[in-house]
Amino acid sequence: MGLFKRNPFGHILFIKKWLIRIFGALTHKRYRGFNDLQIEGSEIIKSLPDRNVLFISNHQTYFADVVAMFHVFNASLSGREDNIKNIGYLWQPKLNIYYVAASETMKAGLLPRILAYVGAISVERTWRSGGKDVTEKREVNPNDTENIRIALEDGWVITFPQGTTKSFKPVRKGTAHIIKQHKPVVVPIVIDGFRRSFDKKGLRVKKKGILQSFTIKEPLVIDYDNESIEDIVEKVEYAIEQHPSFLKVIPAEEIAAQEELNRLREF
Repeated sequence: MGLFKRNPFGHILFIKKWLIRIFGALTHKRYRGFNDLQIEGSEIIKSLPDRNVLFISNHQTYFADVVAMFHVFNASLSGREDNIKNIGYLWQPKLNIYYVAASETMKAGLLPRILAYVGAISVERTWRSGGKDVTEKREVNPNDTENIRIALEDGWVITFPQGTTKSFKPVRKGTAHIIKQHKPVVVPIVIDGFRRSFDKKGLRVKKKGILQSFTIKEPLVIDYDNESIEDIVEKVEYAIEQHPSFLKVIPAEEIAAQEELNRLREF
């Protein structure tokens, strides 16, 4: 690899590689040490094509979820089976991994800007601004959808289709449009324990000894030409276990406690 070789977004791969190595080394104990990350389905990662793969997941923190995925993906590609033991897997990381993130989040400070270089595809959220929902949705920026297309053509893309860290919020139709238009391999991931382990941004460990779960599911079977946007949205909600029907199996007191916790986090 040439020293100044760049990806389609102009990022120098040599710099990106070292950022992944450094941040990977700094964060490894957050998932294997301070807490215990239990992984299922890592064999699925090794069977995926090198490009046009879309990972869909529920969302619990701004950054810790994505960082865990970089760890798990690279460990799996290096032959680890459902574990992230020995961070040697970060020496030659997969460099064509990208993740979709809100522009306002990635501009909020120096650290997010550095993390953006690792692979963020910054998008303008049409339904939210300045941490608050907007009554009139803005038009989708065509550059955002174009950048996602470019990223899929170059490699793997991680997205959180609910667009929020709150549980059981609706899946945004934009994800379904991306799936229908670009026909990627769609791999669902379901995570848990991150909200209890980290602060909302996912930068600070707030509690140790938490069991974190990370389940990789088989790629979705999708009829890209004949399934409607609504059909795909529903399929995504079920796949990441955020469909309203899942609320029925959660005790009411637990839901109330989580809603109260989410409310307090807004302050």
